[in-house]
Amino acid sequence: MIKAIDQLGDAHQFAESPSRIVSLVPSITELLCDLGLQNKVVGCTRFCVHPKDFKKSITIVGGTKKVNIQKVKELQPDLIIANKEENTKEDIEALRDFTTVWVSDIDTIDRAHDMIRSIGDICIAREKAEEIIDMSISILSQISSKTKNVAYLIWKSPYMTIGADTYIHDVLNRSGFENVFGESLRYPEVTIEDIKRQDPEVIFLSSEPFPFKKQHIEELKEQMGQVPIVLVDGEYFSWYGSRILHCTNYINRLLQNIVKEEQSTI
Repeated sequence: MIKAIDQLGDAHQFAESPSRIVSLVPSITELLCDLGLQNKVVGCTRFCVHPKDFKKSITIVGGTKKVNIQKVKELQPDLIIANKEENTKEDIEALRDFTTVWVSDIDTIDRAHDMIRSIGDICIAREKAEEIIDMSISILSQISSKTKNVAYLIWKSPYMTIGADTYIHDVLNRSGFENVFGESLRYPEVTIEDIKRQDPEVIFLSSEPFPFKKQHIEELKEQMGQVPIVLVDGEYFSWYGSRILHCTNYINRLLQNIVKEEQSTI
């Protein structure tokens, strides 16, 4: 018997390790594959883009916010992995009517490590899970960043940023950046004047959930003056799980681009 408590505090038990898993969280779909469990994943969302082409081989059960409950039921999963923030409470409750739903709730890297360890235990992949956690800790220590104050924007019209109780905030902090809106919580709306008052040294425009593009840099530059504005790949900052194993080179390149951007404004 395998017993597990999810990150909402709900207890679950399995007679044996799950063999038919549906993942409703893109970053966890990637994690499952990196744990060597890809042959047990029978369904995922259309946003599960990593590993490349993986979703072509399994059933797509809708999006993260709109799950096709009937399609999931037809897959006869013995485990569904969801997330408190990415999936809706209504979908999670509907899925619980016919199978086990293990729900993650992640606002720090440590919580992400707890999730990786728990899934490793449930799926008899604890050794690989610990390997990923150890690599994650090592990789974060290799990021060569001097502290810079950053405004990290995730949405436009209205502009939205991230508060201290988010996973993105923790990744920024451990990567050597200081979130200028770190006294806020969750995902507050902010104005241009709010951003100016915080006086960031750099502004990050994330690729998700709003797909910021180069045109948005130009729009902001008209209002923010000489502050460097950089497009960033949101996956490296918001995908909890094994995606963090790829972040060292990315963030170090990002720092180099910031330096170039600063030099170009002198």
